[in-house]
Amino acid sequence: MSLSKIDLLNKKFSRSLLGYSKSEVDQLMAELAEVLGAAADEKKQLLKQVSRRDSTIAEFRQREETLRDTLMTTQRMVDDIKTTARKEAEVIINEAHSRAEVILQQAHNRLAQIHEDINELKRQRTRFEVELKALLESHLKTLEIGDPDLEKVEAIESKLKFFKKAK
Repeated sequence: MSLSKIDLLNKKFSRSLLGYSKSEVDQLMAELAEVLGAAADEKKQLLKQVSRRDSTIAEFRQREETLRDTLMTTQRMVDDIKTTARKEAEVIINEAHSRAEVILQQAHNRLAQIHEDINELKRQRTRFEVELKALLESHLKTLEIGDPDLEKVEAIESKLKFFKKAK
C-alpha cells in the first residue's frame, strides 16, 4: 500500500471522547510504518544502485582517462616515428645524392681519361705514320739513287752476258 503526501494531509480521523480514534490512528501508523519501511528499503537499494553506478562511472572515467593517455602517448610515438623516419629518409636520400655525385664525377674523370688516351693514341699513330713514311721514302731514295759499285757490277755482268752469247 502506498500513501502520498496528499492522502496524509486529507486524512480525517473520527473523534472520540479523548481525541482521535485510537484504532484509526494505529492503523494509519502501521500503514505509515510499512510505507516508510518500504521507502527506506527502496532508498537503500537506490543508494546501493547509485553507489554501484558511481563506481562504474568512476571506473569508466578512469578507463577513459587511461585510453586518452594511451591515445596521446600513441599519437606522440607515431609522430616521433614519422619524424625519425622522415629524418632517416632525408639522410638516405642525401647519402644517395652524394654517392651519385661521386659516381658521376668518377665517370666524368674516366671519360676524360679515355678521351685523353684516344688522343694520345691518335698522336702516336700519326707519328708512326710520319716515321714510317719517312723511312719508306728514305729506302725508296736509296733504291733510286743506286749504288755506283752496284752499277759497275751490273755493267760488267751485262758485258759478260754479251760475251757469253758471242762465243
